[in-house]
Amino acid sequence: MHRSWEKKQQQRLKDEQLKAKLKELQEEKEAEKRAKIERIKERRAKKEEKERYERLAAVMHAKKVERLKRREKRNKLLKER
Repeated sequence: MHRSWEKKQQQRLKDEQLKAKLKELQEEKEAEKRAKIERIKERRAKKEEKERYERLAAVMHAKKVERLKRREKRNKLLKER
């Protein structure tokens, strides 16, 4: 009877070790998944920021071009006088 109890104890110990190892592997996998998601989010944020700056630059460029056109028009009118 004593031997069967020892076998059960050893089996319990093995089961606990196996569970611990599986949990560790699962946590590792979850951490990798979270890291991948974070990289994707960062990449999207950078892309959005770049597009925002490009739109802003286009608007600023359009405003500058408009100012130059008005200035040229004003200068042309002044020269015609």
